Amino acid sequence: MTGLREVRRAADRAVTRAPWLTSRHSFSFNDYYDPDNTHHGLLLVNNDDVVAPDSGFDTHRHRDAEIVTWVLSGELTHRDSLGNSGVIRPGLAQRMSAGTGIAHSERNESGSEPVHFVQMWVIPDTPGGTPGYQQQEIGDALTGGGLVTVASGSDPQAAITIGNAGATLYAARLRPGGSVELPDAPYVHLFVARGRVELEGTGALHTGDAVRFTGGGGPRVRAETAAELLIWAMQAPLGG
Repeated sequence: MTGLREVRRAADRAVTRAPWLTSRHSFSFNDYYDPDNTHHGLLLVNNDDVVAPDSGFDTHRHRDAEIVTWVLSGELTHRDSLGNSGVIRPGLAQRMSAGTGIAHSERNESGSEPVHFVQMWVIPDTPGGTPGYQQQEIGDALTGGGLVTVASGSDPQAAITIGNAGATLYAARLRPGGSVELPDAPYVHLFVARGRVELEGTGALHTGDAVRFTGGGGPRVRAETAAELLIWAMQAPLGG
């Protein structure tokens, strides 16, 4: 195996708290700014959010961002200024392209259950594009235990498309003892969304831990418990 790897532990993430929200940030976001932690490869945002029942993000605007949302438990309701709406559940791939500008809300409409999701942003190859929305059910594909291509700007087999040709998101749901080999790319971001795994050459990783790879490598990850992984493989750095 070649390349460099940097382990980022769950407890080291910045946290935004409100009565209705707990949001843990892998990179600089909103009031948290660290000039040495603004992105990895093409990935700008990796927020791990829990939203309380009957609450959520009211209508707000974005532009020039490819935003992928992955629900771990509960349900998140999306509505936007283009007239799109959808309920995002575990196993549903969802992407919003902000382009020239889009307003949307993300609400937990359950009266009793929180919603837990990871939201990830990459910058589009070309700014000022047409805003758009896409969702696709991939729960059945995840039952096989291998890597499933969730979103990509170059792979036609991806469940949803994003406007960055150098970025691909994979997901894996592993049973205890199951394993996957990480993609070999110039930049890779591994996020343990839940569970405990063993990363070849590194050791134990737990829920909320992440590893940033630079220069490739493709090591194997083995699940010690039931686990869910989100993996970005990226061909260039931001601005590269």
